[in-house]
Amino acid sequence: MEKPILILVAGGTASGKTTVVSEITSYFNSNDISVVLMDNYYKRRDDISLEERKKINYDHPNSFDLDLLKTDLKSLIEGNIIYSPSYDFTVHNRSNNKILIRPSKVIIVEGILSMYDNDIRNLADIKIFVESEPDIRFIRRLKRDIKERGRTLDEVVEQYLATVKPMHDLYVEPCKRFADIIIPNNDKHDVALGILSAKIKDIIWQN
Repeated sequence: MEKPILILVAGGTASGKTTVVSEITSYFNSNDISVVLMDNYYKRRDDISLEERKKINYDHPNSFDLDLLKTDLKSLIEGNIIYSPSYDFTVHNRSNNKILIRPSKVIIVEGILSMYDNDIRNLADIKIFVESEPDIRFIRRLKRDIKERGRTLDEVVEQYLATVKPMHDLYVEPCKRFADIIIPNNDKHDVALGILSAKIKDIIWQN
């Protein structure tokens, strides 16, 4: 198999990264594209209690196992199957499940800090930053965390003010300067995704 195309999709919390990734994958055969979720690479913390895990700054680069992520990405690029960890947001820790990810022509890594690490950036062929207004992102996160992750309103607001927003300003937003493409996600972005998919297909055909 030819070297796959590695695409990084970064952006702030609830900016619409998952939606953009889903729309990109819709342009391709499911066997031609694999998605790696950076959230699954949060470090395992069996050594501390649930209450202590709730206080971890999950928006700081140190909360991720970047070494494992880099190892897995290199293995995928070399044509090997990987078994990604799986993260359970309801308990703030990894689950015991593994996710089988097969090598493919296109590999997408989605995560707030997917463009933070220089080694990962150097592996990438296309770097995308999904941008959305802070108020919209907060509302989306609020709804998602309450509905899907078992958070209370107070927990979401406290975490957002204490770590999410400061870390976004310090680490996430600066990654935008590394982006090849910036996709605004306050409204429709069909044109941008159409151009992007055409570029990806062009690279595939060249290979």
